[in-house]
Amino acid sequence: MHIYQLRTTQTLPIDIDTAWAFFSDPRNLRKITPPDMDFVVKSPVPSRIHTGLFISYQLRVPPGFPLRWWTEIKHVEAPCRFVDEQRAGPYRLWYHEHRFTATDEGVEIEDIVHYALPFGVLGRLAHWIFVRRQLRQIFRFRRQVLANHFPSEHTILATATA
Repeated sequence: MHIYQLRTTQTLPIDIDTAWAFFSDPRNLRKITPPDMDFVVKSPVPSRIHTGLFISYQLRVPPGFPLRWWTEIKHVEAPCRFVDEQRAGPYRLWYHEHRFTATDEGVEIEDIVHYALPFGVLGRLAHWIFVRRQLRQIFRFRRQVLANHFPSEHTILATATA
């Protein structure tokens, strides 16, 4: 199994408690997901995540294939960190760590995603042709939405590597 990593950072002009309030509310995930993915939370969710929370989603991936995805919130260390892990869905492995660090400019949001695809060589080919690019586009969309949602008169630093 080949494990890939996607890491993004973004500094927003807000305090860590404001960041935590936004990101720990699972209902906000739809706001930061591209609309063409038709993302819908299918399970009842509280306004704040907690360790052991299971969340069911439905979404579409190009060219419009519907899929279901179950994640579990594995670790919560408010207001600094939480981890969601796929329990059922399109990936062989999906482990997504969200980190929040107070800085002089506001709060740095860091996402570290470890993921693996099924189907061996075909999965690696799909990653090279499609999956890597789609994940980068999703996080670029998210970065833009967050910059608009939490505007600043200063430049917002954002980077992504995979």
